[in-house]
Amino acid sequence: MSTPFAIEQWESFEGENWWKWAVWLVGPPDELDKVESVEWKLHPTFPNPIRRTMDRGSMFRIDTAGWGVFPIRATVNMKDGSKYTLTHELKLHYPDGTETTA
Repeated sequence: MSTPFAIEQWESFEGENWWKWAVWLVGPPDELDKVESVEWKLHPTFPNPIRRTMDRGSMFRIDTAGWGVFPIRATVNMKDGSKYTLTHELKLHYPDGTETTA
């Protein structure tokens, strides 16, 4: 089943190989209105690596911080009981634009 959704991200380099970052769900507003919650699965080294949000106003955004890149998985739980699974490769960049590979 194809999904009407995608994951977007924001990042901010804080120094010493540390970034603040966020991910959220994007898609047509009428489809986002049908979402009940998003369950984000982060790297297992994170405290509380599974995070659930029901905040449609933030586009189901989570904010956190870390030092490495990894695939983020999201389960989009629809109000009608259906689900979509998405994966996003987190990308982190140094101020000069160089992408970290760790």
